[in-house]
Amino acid sequence: MIYCGIDWAEKTHDVALVDDKGELLAKRHITDDAAGYRILLDLLAEYGDSEEDPIPVAIETSRGLLVAVLRTGKRQVFAINPMAAARYRDRHSVSRRKSDPGDALVLANILRTDMHVHRPLPADSDLGRAVAVLARAQQDATWNRQQIANQLRSLLREYYPAALAAVECWKNGLCRPEAHELLKAAPTPAKAARLTRSQLQAALKRAGRKRGIEVEAERLREVLRIDCAHQPPLVEDALGQQMLALLIQLSAACTAADDLAKAVEETFPQHPDAEILLSFPGLGVQLAARVLAEIGDDRTRFADARGLKAYAGSSPVTRASGKKSSITRRWVKNDRLNHAGYLWAFSAITASPGAKTHYRRRRDDHGDWHAAAERNLFNRMIGQLYHCLQHNRTYDETAAFPEGSVASQAAAA
Repeated sequence: MIYCGIDWAEKTHDVALVDDKGELLAKRHITDDAAGYRILLDLLAEYGDSEEDPIPVAIETSRGLLVAVLRTGKRQVFAINPMAAARYRDRHSVSRRKSDPGDALVLANILRTDMHVHRPLPADSDLGRAVAVLARAQQDATWNRQQIANQLRSLLREYYPAALAAVECWKNGLCRPEAHELLKAAPTPAKAARLTRSQLQAALKRAGRKRGIEVEAERLREVLRIDCAHQPPLVEDALGQQMLALLIQLSAACTAADDLAKAVEETFPQHPDAEILLSFPGLGVQLAARVLAEIGDDRTRFADARGLKAYAGSSPVTRASGKKSSITRRWVKNDRLNHAGYLWAFSAITASPGAKTHYRRRRDDHGDWHAAAERNLFNRMIGQLYHCLQHNRTYDETAAFPEGSVASQAAAA
C-alpha cells in the first residue's frame, strides 16, 4: 500500500510517497501549475496509481486547483487540519524542527497509521459543489454588508444622528437604496437641513420608490430639520467625506449580496435534494442552500445522524475526568452550519406547531435558556433531515413531532 502526502504552499508543493512500512519511496518539489500537476500525476502512476486502485493523498487544504486535479476519479483526498498535522509532527521529532519535505512525509505517515480515523473529502456532485460556492459566497457577502452597515451606523452617531432617525422606520435601514440616495444628497447635517421637498422627492425616485413619495419626503424634511448638536464645520465636512467612502463600500456589498442571492435562487432548485430541504419548516431557498452547502449530497459522508449532529455542533459533548463530569456545547464544529441551524430553529418555532411545542417544553420543563432550547431543537431537526435525505422523503410534521401535533390538535379542539 502506497500513501502520498503533499505539503501545500502558494507557489510550490512538496510531495512524499511512503509504503506501508513507513519507508520513503520518493519525494518531489513541484510547481503550482499545470506542469507541476502533470509531474505529480506521473509520479503517482509510476508507483502504481490507477483508476481502479488510486493512491490516497493527504493535504492540508480542501480547496484549490491542486485539490480539484487530485479529486478526479475515485481517489480519496484527506484534508488534514494543520493543527492536527503539527501534533503528528511531534511524534517523529521532539526537537521542534520543521521543513516542507518533512511536513509532506508527516502527512503521508498520517494516512499510513491513522487513515481510518480521518474523513476523506466527500464525493459531492458538481451541482452540489456549485451550490456550496454560491451559498457560502452569499453568506460572506451578507456578513460583510452587516459589518459595513454597523461601521456606518457608528460613524453617523458621532455627527449625524438625524440620518439614523430618518431611516429608522425603514426595513433594513441603512442598506436600503433610499438611505443611500439620501446620504449622497446630504452627507452632513448642515446640508440635510437645506434640502427642499423637490430634492428629497427626486432622491426617493432615484432609489426606485413609486408610492407615497410626497408623504415620505415631508417626513424626511421634518426629521432632518430637527435642531441638534453639531461638530465644528471642518470636522463635520471631514466626517461627511468618511461617510461617503463607507457608503460606497456598503452599496457594493449590498449589490454583491443581492446578486449572489439571485444566483442561489436560480441554481439551488435544480438540485435533487432541494425538494426535501424546502419541505422542512423554517427553511427557505437561501437557508436551505446554506445547509446543503455544508452537509453536501454524498450520502456516505456521515455514518449516522449522530455524526452529522456532532459536525453541526448541535449535540452536546461530555467532558469527564475522575469524579468530575460536565455536559457542554461543542466548540469544534462547522461554524457555517451551526449559524444556519440557529436561524433555521428560530424560523421553525413560528412555522411548525411541533417545533414550537418542543421549544416551549425545553424552556419551561427543562429550564433551558433561549440559545440552549434552539440548539436542542436544531439537533432534533437536523437528525430528521438526515433521515429524510437517506430515505428520500419529504418532511412530515406528524411523524417529526407526534407529541406536538397531538397537543396542537387538542388546543384547537
